[in-house]
Amino acid sequence: MRAADQALIVIDVQNDFCPGGALAVAEGNVIIPRVNALMAEFPVVVLTQDWHPPTHSSFASNHPGKAAFDSVTMPYGEQTLWPDHCIQGSNGALFHPALRTDPADLIIRKGFRPAIDSYSAFFENDRTTPTGLEGYLRNRGVTGVTLVGLATDYCVAYSALDAARLGFAVTVLLGVCRGIDLGGSLTRMVDQMRAAGVALED
Repeated sequence: MRAADQALIVIDVQNDFCPGGALAVAEGNVIIPRVNALMAEFPVVVLTQDWHPPTHSSFASNHPGKAAFDSVTMPYGEQTLWPDHCIQGSNGALFHPALRTDPADLIIRKGFRPAIDSYSAFFENDRTTPTGLEGYLRNRGVTGVTLVGLATDYCVAYSALDAARLGFAVTVLLGVCRGIDLGGSLTRMVDQMRAAGVALED
């Protein structure tokens, strides 16, 4: 068992991000056995869950004339448009059936505000609206977090960068993540995590 001040944060291991899903990450399901095993090692376990309304502004379907993976400018900055995914109450939004959820102390749902996307487990994409995760971890006495899940170059990386910015010691287990790699995003975000002091391990 890890020290009492360590938490495992499992990012978005949901049906829509796994093979066959609406926004499938290649081999997204392959990491699940190791994720499940890691849960037994940490005294604090948090799962995150993308949880979008059908009207979400990050969906290409809500922008006439736009296609998935196009970009638009939102009040908070550039936003990639995605296929409809992880819609509240849908099968795609559910955790993958092979993922253990019983060890989770907390499930953080994100992306439920229609007008703003949320990659990070800590903040919406405006980088200021909090999810509440920081306060929970502080109250539990957590000083270090280890992140695994989907996708490396989006929700995992943004969560890791925010955690480092907030002063947590951050480790990302790259072997227990899988990426989308949209236009070189995987290399770019791995480099950003390294530059921010995130420990990158397998």
